[in-house]
Amino acid sequence: MSAPATSPAQAPANSRSRVLVASLIGTTIEFYDFYIYATAAVLVFPSLFFPNSDPTTALLSSFAVFGAAMVARPIGAVVFGHLGDRLGRKGTLVASLLTMGIATFLIGVLPTYAQAGWIATALLVLMRLAQGFALGGEWSGAALVATENAPKNKRALYGTFPQLGAPLGFIIANGLFLIIGALLPSAAGADPSQPSEAFLSWGWRIPFLFSAVMVAIGLWVRMRLVEAPVFAKTQEAGLVRKLPLATVFRNHWRQLVLGTFFMLATYVLFYLMTTFSLSYGRTATDAAVPGLGYSYTTFVLMMIFGVLFFAVFTLVSGPLADKYGRRATLIWVTAAILVFGLVWVPLIGMGTLGVVLWLVLGFTLMGMTFGPMGALLPELFPTSVRYTGSGISYNVSSILGAAVAPFIAVALWEAADGSPWLVGVYLSSMALLTLISLIVGKETKDIALDEGETPAGSGTAAGRDEAPASPVAP
Repeated sequence: MSAPATSPAQAPANSRSRVLVASLIGTTIEFYDFYIYATAAVLVFPSLFFPNSDPTTALLSSFAVFGAAMVARPIGAVVFGHLGDRLGRKGTLVASLLTMGIATFLIGVLPTYAQAGWIATALLVLMRLAQGFALGGEWSGAALVATENAPKNKRALYGTFPQLGAPLGFIIANGLFLIIGALLPSAAGADPSQPSEAFLSWGWRIPFLFSAVMVAIGLWVRMRLVEAPVFAKTQEAGLVRKLPLATVFRNHWRQLVLGTFFMLATYVLFYLMTTFSLSYGRTATDAAVPGLGYSYTTFVLMMIFGVLFFAVFTLVSGPLADKYGRRATLIWVTAAILVFGLVWVPLIGMGTLGVVLWLVLGFTLMGMTFGPMGALLPELFPTSVRYTGSGISYNVSSILGAAVAPFIAVALWEAADGSPWLVGVYLSSMALLTLISLIVGKETKDIALDEGETPAGSGTAAGRDEAPASPVAP
C-alpha cells in the first residue's frame, strides 16, 4: 500500500531563524548593490562616464542613469512576480539575487568613457537596467518569505526584516567606500572632498567586485528555504493563476493604485536622504550652486550615524503596526514627514548640530514609514497574485518617487540658488498624496493570508474575489 501524500500542513516548514535571515540577507545585498551605485553616481561616475559636461550637467546625467533602473523595476516585478506566483517564491528569489549580483560585478569591470567612449556609458546604462530589473523581483519575494511564514499577530514584525536590509546595506556599502577612500586619500594640497587619482582609476571598482562574495553567501542561505504552507495550500486548491498579471489588473486594480501611493512618500524620503543629501552635503559653499561644504568622509560618517536610527526605528515600527494597525501607524508617520519637509531650512540653518538633527529625523521617519510596508503591501493581495501585486505597487511607486526624486531635487536645489527649501516642499507634497491614500485605504492587519479566508471588517479581503479554479486558473 502506497504512503499517503504529504499535505501542506505536514510539509517541511522554515524555521524562524531561516525565514528572518533569508529575507534579511537578500535585501541587504540588493540594497548594498544599489547604494554602491548611488555613491559612485555622486562621487566618480560624473567624471568617469560624463566627462564632457559641466559639473551640474554631469551630475544630472549620472542621476538620470541612476533613475533609469527604476523604469526597469516594474518590468522585473511583472516577470519575477509571474514566476513567483506560478512556480513558487524560492527559485524566483534565487534568480533575482543572481541577476543583481552578476550586473553589479560587471559594473566593476566596465571601461570608462576615456577608454571606450559612448560604449562605456551605454554599458553602464545596460548594467543599471539589469540591477533595476533584479530589484523589481527581489523586494516582494523577500517580503513574502517573511510575512507568509510569520504568525498572524507578528506579520508586521517579521515584515521589518527585509526592510532592515536597506539600512544595513547602506552602512556596509558606505563603510567600504570610506575604508577605500582612507586607504587611497587625495594628494596633499588637493581638495579632500574629491576622490584621489587612484580611487578614480581603480579604487571605486572594489565595492562592485566585492558584491560577488556577498551574493554567494545569500544564494547559499536562500537555497535552504522551502515554500511557505500558504503557497502550498494555494497550489493544492488549484488557485494558481495562469496569468497573475491579468488577474491583478482585472480584480485588484484598486489595491494596486493604493499600494503605489502608500509607498510614494517613503520612496521620495528614502532617495532624498541617501542620494540627494550626499550631493548637497559635500558641495562647496562657494560653488555655483552652493551646498554645505563638508568633506566626503565627514558627511558620510554623519549619514551613517543617521542610518543607525533608520535601522532601529525600522524594527520599532513592526510591533507598533502589529498593535495599532498598519494604516493608523502610517497616517501619523506620514503626517510627520509632511511637517519634516517644511522645516528643512530652519534645521540646516542651525549649523552642524542642525544638519545632524536633520539626518537623524529624516532617517528615523524613514524607518517608521518603511518598516510596515513589508507587511502592508503583501496583505493587499491574495496568495495567487501576491508576488505580482505587491511587486508592481512597490516598483511603480519607485518610478513616481525614487526614479525622479534625485533629478527633481537637484533641479529644485539649483532653482533656489543652493537653498534646499523647495526640495523640502517637494517632499511634503508627496507626503500629502500618501496621506490621502492612507485615509482612503482600509486596515489590513486582520487579513488572513490563506486563500479563501475573508477577514471580518475589511474591504480588501485577501481571498474575496478568488473563484473556484482549475489546477491552473486563468
